Amino acid sequence: MAEKIRIKDIAERAGVSVGTVDRVLHDRPNVSEPARKKVEQALKEMNYQPNMYASALAYNKQYTFYMLLPKHESEAYWEEIEEGARKCEDTRRDFHIDVEICFFERSSDESFREKASEIIQAKPEGVVVVPSSLDVTREFTDQLHEQNIPFILLDSYMPDLKPLSFYGQDSFCSGYFAAKMLMMIACRETEIMLMRQTKDGRVMSKQQDNREVGFLHYMHDHYPNVKVTDLDLPLNGTRAEYNKMLEKFFSSNPQVHHCITLTSKAHIVGDFLLKTNRRNIQIMGYDMVEKNARCLREGSISFLIAQHAYMQGYACIDTLFQAIVLKKKVTPVNYMPIELLMKENVDFYRRTQL
Repeated sequence: MAEKIRIKDIAERAGVSVGTVDRVLHDRPNVSEPARKKVEQALKEMNYQPNMYASALAYNKQYTFYMLLPKHESEAYWEEIEEGARKCEDTRRDFHIDVEICFFERSSDESFREKASEIIQAKPEGVVVVPSSLDVTREFTDQLHEQNIPFILLDSYMPDLKPLSFYGQDSFCSGYFAAKMLMMIACRETEIMLMRQTKDGRVMSKQQDNREVGFLHYMHDHYPNVKVTDLDLPLNGTRAEYNKMLEKFFSSNPQVHHCITLTSKAHIVGDFLLKTNRRNIQIMGYDMVEKNARCLREGSISFLIAQHAYMQGYACIDTLFQAIVLKKKVTPVNYMPIELLMKENVDFYRRTQL
């Protein structure tokens, strides 16, 4: 075991007082430039490695991290994000970490601005942001930069905003992968349905938009003769509205046997197929939430792509902890694995933190 280096040893090596060494180690003022250089040279010669954990514990500071997430129902992808964040908060409780979670309406720029303003006024040490549109998100992140508040982007990567770090899938690759897996079982089909949840004809998530680009890119390159028919369901619609629209679609399109959605809401179609006993139709979707897992087990969902939401929630808070509390360098881009779940392996899927 390497011998522990004491402040007294560093002071003797540098020829300065113990107080001077302490001020240099903690980056405090009132140290002359010659004395600072002597201490830094001694640290280098002695290969001194500070115990950041001990320093952070001794500092006894309270740290508040905010998460800005879309509003969601229970048993949703975002709920697992929350659970992972809370687990990290509990794991780091000795360092006085407090995680506050705010929710915005995904279809409302004004809701995002309102919650962003509340976070700015709270003056947190760090923030995790699920982006809205680029321009609206930039308004928020510009303010965070102005106040030197580090932030992490979750779900959608917008490098121009210069986040501390990013967690999420490579959306284009994920959509490309989804198309490839779907067409392994739908290669003889002439038409497939793409279910989208939209407001005013557009999806509200940049991640889903990029997935769709990747999906259509694969279809164009490998199955140009297969028709991709969109079915847009209203973002905030009711189950009765969805069922009515699905009944009309499948009654009018009996040739469609395979569907896909690039969201976590495959169970909307899956439940409808089970309820109406349409056993010759399946849908593929995202996220191992319980509603999706149930449909997967019962056969109305063919595949799910897992995003490890719990891991993402944990990792976002832990990355703020590493960067802000321990002052360590962190990895700027963290792409999550793209994993395929089916009936035979869904029960072995595990939520584990990084």
